[in-house]
Amino acid sequence: MEAYTDFAEVYDIFMDDTPYGEWADFLADMIRQYGISKPLPAQGSREEEESRQGEDGKEARLTSERDLVLDLGCGTGTLTELLAQKGYDMIGVDLSPEMLDVAFRKRERSGSRILYLCQDMRELDLYSTVGTVVSVCDSVNYLLKDEEVAESFTLVNNYLYPGGIFIFDFNTVYKYEQVIGDATIAENREECSFIWENYYDPKGRINEYDLTVFVKEGEGGLFRRFSETHFQRGYTPEEICGFVEQAGMRVELMLDADTHKPPTRTSERIYVVARETGKEIREVSDGGLSG
Repeated sequence: MEAYTDFAEVYDIFMDDTPYGEWADFLADMIRQYGISKPLPAQGSREEEESRQGEDGKEARLTSERDLVLDLGCGTGTLTELLAQKGYDMIGVDLSPEMLDVAFRKRERSGSRILYLCQDMRELDLYSTVGTVVSVCDSVNYLLKDEEVAESFTLVNNYLYPGGIFIFDFNTVYKYEQVIGDATIAENREECSFIWENYYDPKGRINEYDLTVFVKEGEGGLFRRFSETHFQRGYTPEEICGFVEQAGMRVELMLDADTHKPPTRTSERIYVVARETGKEIREVSDGGLSG
């Protein structure tokens, strides 16, 4: 069963306590410290910024690509919008059309210039390089096989501008084994409720989420019921470092997502900052940067 279909319409309701603002601040800080992308000036459009760079079209295009930030697995676009508000030129990519429909409505309300693309991260296909790729809220854990992680990371590296960075998080094996595996979570709201049942397979390190949602519809007090099944896989820091290096990137930083200190054996979610290391700026063609 496909994930994030009917659930997309109520996703933001159940995620209303997610610290998106803190995540956006953290990501912006990591970009400032380690990255090459810069936010646009408070006033003016991308076109106006490029025109201020003079008549050198090559320089303008390189700058434009360097400053692009891709939110990979953007979901309903909440974090994408927050990064756009910080001045970053954003692209959002997600596999779920239903989640992107919600993101489109947010873009219409905010008036942002975010470009949204419906794509699988395992088949990422951009029109140019980007200076920064971010992927948070355990999107990487939806990749269930080693080769899928390796393939996705290789594509990220392929589309990173020379020296660009990839900031992502992942849930650890410890979290699935010791914290959420084989647990049942339920939450009751006035307009909707859910039952979230976890089943963890230690052999394959696969966590199955069976999600049942009840959504109130109309004035009659009736609730519509629907179900979705999600699968995620746990990874170790050592495995993730291997995938990063295999893709041609270098790990710059790993942090416990809760403490922002070096990871420990009981870290549940870990941030990684990886850098592209193999490209040089040679020329710009109609297809973007060539390395």
